[in-house]
Amino acid sequence: MAKDFVKREENYSEWYNELVVRADLAENSSVRGCMVIKPYGYAIWEKMQHTLDAMFKQTGVQNAYFPLFIPKSFFEKEAEHVEGFAKECAIVTHHRLAKSPDGKGLVPDPEARLEEELIVRPTSETIIWDTYRKWIKSYRDLPILCNQWANVVRWEMRTRMFLRTAEFLWQEGHTAHETSQEAEEETIKMMHVYADFAEKYMAMPVVRGVKTANERFAGAVDTYCIEAMMQDGKALQAGTSHFLGQNFAKAFDVKFLSKDNKLEYVWATSWGVSTRLMGALIMTHSDDNGLVLPPMLAPLQVVLIPIYKTDEEKQMIDELATKIQQELKSKDITVKYDDDNKTKPGWKFNEYEFKGVPVRLTLGARDLKEDKIEVFRRDTCEKLLHQTEGICEYIEQLLKDIQDNLFKKALTLREQKTRKVDTWEEFKTEIEKGGFLLCHWDGTTETELKIKEETKATIRCIPLDNPQEEGKCIYTGKPSRQRVIFARNY
Repeated sequence: MAKDFVKREENYSEWYNELVVRADLAENSSVRGCMVIKPYGYAIWEKMQHTLDAMFKQTGVQNAYFPLFIPKSFFEKEAEHVEGFAKECAIVTHHRLAKSPDGKGLVPDPEARLEEELIVRPTSETIIWDTYRKWIKSYRDLPILCNQWANVVRWEMRTRMFLRTAEFLWQEGHTAHETSQEAEEETIKMMHVYADFAEKYMAMPVVRGVKTANERFAGAVDTYCIEAMMQDGKALQAGTSHFLGQNFAKAFDVKFLSKDNKLEYVWATSWGVSTRLMGALIMTHSDDNGLVLPPMLAPLQVVLIPIYKTDEEKQMIDELATKIQQELKSKDITVKYDDDNKTKPGWKFNEYEFKGVPVRLTLGARDLKEDKIEVFRRDTCEKLLHQTEGICEYIEQLLKDIQDNLFKKALTLREQKTRKVDTWEEFKTEIEKGGFLLCHWDGTTETELKIKEETKATIRCIPLDNPQEEGKCIYTGKPSRQRVIFARNY
């Protein structure tokens, strides 16, 4: 660990920013608000992408690609949608540059102004529903289950790598259905896909819920979500799935001939996760020694490091390392033998620990004479000596144990930082401590906005498994039948 690496309790925000850079995940680019995702960070995103893509396809979803540029008139067709994104849109007005009047620079060519300005994709509902209008004529054309992996641009003023950038990577699913019931079922199904991915692969416990009217996606009838808690007690919206009703079908006149030979509007969903999941992964598990990665998403799961003095010792270690590598690879475990002599073992230990490699094996000549190998697990930073025989079977099980332990550790933290609050005075005190506050709310947007204005806390979601109980709103004292989750968020 770098001696001057800031600790979480000293400055959580600085700790996060520094970790992203030092672990070679990403760096700020020359373009304000944009980042460069470095190979190690992109390798993690690729594993996320590959896993999610397979999960989507298991539900019948197919991949497609739609244009980056969207005619401004498309946004104007769905009033709530355009209002939700208007402040974040980047707009293309010209298609050519020309020399400036003084000849010293370049300016948009006044003769090359576009007839219609183009929005750089902040989300693709409008361009996709204009396309679906051409694809859908009859109930036989439904359902359409499409997803695209793409980049989007939302002109954020305050940015932080992975969590909020002007340009980011994501996937966006867009489906079209014959009935409202089918569309709602698809919306909920994809929310559960996200939750399963978060918990099984990211080892990140999430709450499955529905957003309030104030927090739902612009143009949606309902927004389902998964909400996670970071180590500092703040919430992070990790994924959303939207039931769009017939709003976009009506805006773009997408109708189909039903089985009853009637023209009806199509029912729609959209759903997405982004590179924000990288931020969630970092803040859920990492520590003061650097990055901590769950084995199922780690680009490198096991690293082997030799320690020797003589050529004979090196040859003995090489032979064992080759054997271990082959056996681990046969178990689909990613492994690297780092015998690069340009850096010392101590430097390698720190480097791989900081980058969150789940398991490190030290092949020391002295230990090998006793048929033992030192094993280091990144999640607990514990070391032990294991017999050379059976080491690969042990590592295979250890990786599963690390994955499980990271989930349990995160779940325990969430449970410790989740509590019921019943009065406004208590709420104002407890929200300063972070975490999820389970509170009664009178169901009005007015109250929700007042609480946000006074405390910066928002309703993260109404949990799907919410128990019904009589109570009084913490702010107004009006009757309430269930608790919702309040928290400050990223």
